Amino acid sequence: MLVSTEACSASVLRCGYHGRTFGLDGCMRNMPEFEGVEGFPSSSDDLREFDLKRWKGLLFAGNGPSRFADCLAELECRVGWMPIESFEHDPSRHRSYEIDANWALYVDNYLEGFHIPYVHGDLHEELDYDSYRTELFEGGVLQVGIARDTETCFDLPESSPDHGQRIAAYYYWLYPGLMLNFYPWGLSVNLVIPISVKRTRIVYYGFVWDRSKLGKGAGGDLDKVEEEDQGIVEATQRGVMSGTYDRGRYSPKKETGVHHFHRMLAS
Repeated sequence: MLVSTEACSASVLRCGYHGRTFGLDGCMRNMPEFEGVEGFPSSSDDLREFDLKRWKGLLFAGNGPSRFADCLAELECRVGWMPIESFEHDPSRHRSYEIDANWALYVDNYLEGFHIPYVHGDLHEELDYDSYRTELFEGGVLQVGIARDTETCFDLPESSPDHGQRIAAYYYWLYPGLMLNFYPWGLSVNLVIPISVKRTRIVYYGFVWDRSKLGKGAGGDLDKVEEEDQGIVEATQRGVMSGTYDRGRYSPKKETGVHHFHRMLAS
């Protein structure tokens, strides 16, 4: 039974099925009608613990993040110069969508810029498609969008490994369904949450760094880009389920991120 399904203010957690209670530390407190049961309770009756990591004001938890140290090292090296802990949470940027597609198809779509000229006309005007690049690391993928000459980009410090480049966006994906999108205006956090084999919830959170850059550059109209992506992914889901689809090949130039993801799924 799910012990807690919504936010609450309580000194104990009580299961709504049979009344078992737990402390806020997850330790079992009491179970009705279990008097005389031998060897009960034991530590196995406590709630499961999950690892928790903190980085620049962000909290990360997972059910087995074995690669997470590598992910944090990558983030620190690339974007650690940003004052992320001081970004302002902007509730107006919160979004929640449900789409008729498998979660992995949504991730596939995110992990390649191959489709940008065909699906995202406005975004294509912002980014230099030929300079768009994908970098792989243990536990995730980074896509780097390069701004065209007149478009908004980061003012990178000398400490940045990308100093001197016109970076429009850093698109981070951490396995399996976390996306951290850094723009000159701030950070968009995307969560990909499977509901069923062919339905997925996408949740957006926004954290603003520089309000003067909102509405500009690659992160200027995320709602439009999301709508375009959802249409493509839902159509792909219908195609995959049609019975005529088997499998395809990977573009060695544009789909290294998708291939990296599929290898992680397979392992």
